[in-house]
Amino acid sequence: MLSLVKNIDVLTQDYLSVISGLMNIAGRSSDSQNNSYFVNFNQDITSLAVGTKAGYRLFSLSSIDTLEQIYENDSEDICIVERLFSSSLVAVVSLASPRKLKVCHFKKGTEICNYSYSNTILAVKLNRARLVVCLEESLYIHNIRDMKVLHTIRDTPPNPVGLCTLSSNSDNCFLAYPGSNTIGEVQIFDAVNLHSKTMIPAHDSPLAALAFSPSGSRLATASEKGTVIRVFNVADGTKLFEFRRGVKRCVHISTLAFSTDANYLAASSNTETVHIFKLDEPQDVLPNQSNDESQGWMGYLTKAVSASATYLPSQVTDVFSQGRAFISVHLPVHGLRTVCAITTIQKHLRLLVASSDGYMYIYNFDNNEGGCVLAHQHRLFGKSDGSSERVAGSDIGDGTSTDSQTPAKQSSNKTEPPGSISSYAGIVRGRSPGSMSESEKFHEMVAATESPPKDCFKLNDDTEFPPIPPQGTDFFD
Repeated sequence: MLSLVKNIDVLTQDYLSVISGLMNIAGRSSDSQNNSYFVNFNQDITSLAVGTKAGYRLFSLSSIDTLEQIYENDSEDICIVERLFSSSLVAVVSLASPRKLKVCHFKKGTEICNYSYSNTILAVKLNRARLVVCLEESLYIHNIRDMKVLHTIRDTPPNPVGLCTLSSNSDNCFLAYPGSNTIGEVQIFDAVNLHSKTMIPAHDSPLAALAFSPSGSRLATASEKGTVIRVFNVADGTKLFEFRRGVKRCVHISTLAFSTDANYLAASSNTETVHIFKLDEPQDVLPNQSNDESQGWMGYLTKAVSASATYLPSQVTDVFSQGRAFISVHLPVHGLRTVCAITTIQKHLRLLVASSDGYMYIYNFDNNEGGCVLAHQHRLFGKSDGSSERVAGSDIGDGTSTDSQTPAKQSSNKTEPPGSISSYAGIVRGRSPGSMSESEKFHEMVAATESPPKDCFKLNDDTEFPPIPPQGTDFFD
């Protein structure tokens, strides 16, 4: 009888623990509905941008122990904020003016230019050569040095979520976007030479996610079914890898992200799981290697499937040929939009996951054993210092963090009415006279779009300012 009472007591405690956990998740989900956050990493995963109804913030990712806030703007509600690498150039779109793009110099609190479009801006992508604005049925390609419209891709298939991606590598400056809203066709556009490059028939279902590798030579794709992820060679459209995320349920994949060394591919979705796939090159069996020496039972099974490929349905042979996740990471929450990245911080590979409820999770990445351990959980709103929680026993980093920078804060500025185009003279009115000479403006324009030195990348280099066009420049002729 005493044993039965103890068992009931244990079960009751477990039940209360589960209920408490569910209540915490429900509370977080409720907060996310009231405070939906735009979260995105910059091109080289050195900073994180967070847009809220009360402005936007930029955080440095140089340390896992502290999330250093390098800038805060509380002047308006922001739905899109994109930073150009580690320069001072940011492109922002507000909820109040969803058709207007503003390009700003956040360190100086200066608006460089703004431009209004015919429809709501759904996405903004930029690298050191181009800035792309995505509307539901058109794409505008700007020269980032003077913000002139170089080309407009009109009458694209309906793209209500603004799905597109731009290679961060200016040498392979390719733009990818859906070529159909009924099947998973990908259009690849050369954003430098301004012509269509190729069309890749990636999936049977409409596309849900796209991502270029850091070099711009590979493209990862996922469809609305969310079960299969493919990687293609951009040069000729050939399929290089095919991975199966799962078979039990269809999910919405929100992000595909190559690691900064291009050896891994991460996929996050509206579930609690982030999948990481290893991009191993195919290993051919050597001519003098016997069949008995290769792959054991898996080799035998693969050989059997290959031999019977003409008799089995294509769906069956596809399942056997698809790769599986190298690592599966379970997040504390689910049902939220998340963005993920894999990068090296403090000499170790890390998995970063930021969610739309205003939290970022940092995992220690073990590329040998194939595991991820939660190291830190950072809150992206509330306290201005970016509060964090350390997970006990999970830190393996031995690097030193950089000194904190005092967060800059921009005062509210009056914006021009929607539909107006700012000339340079109109922009200067927002700054104190004589703060920057004409030669300095031109120098900053060039400096922001130059490639960083090969040996290092200075995160807070004050010489990396955004483009400021010469006086009298007509941005959009």
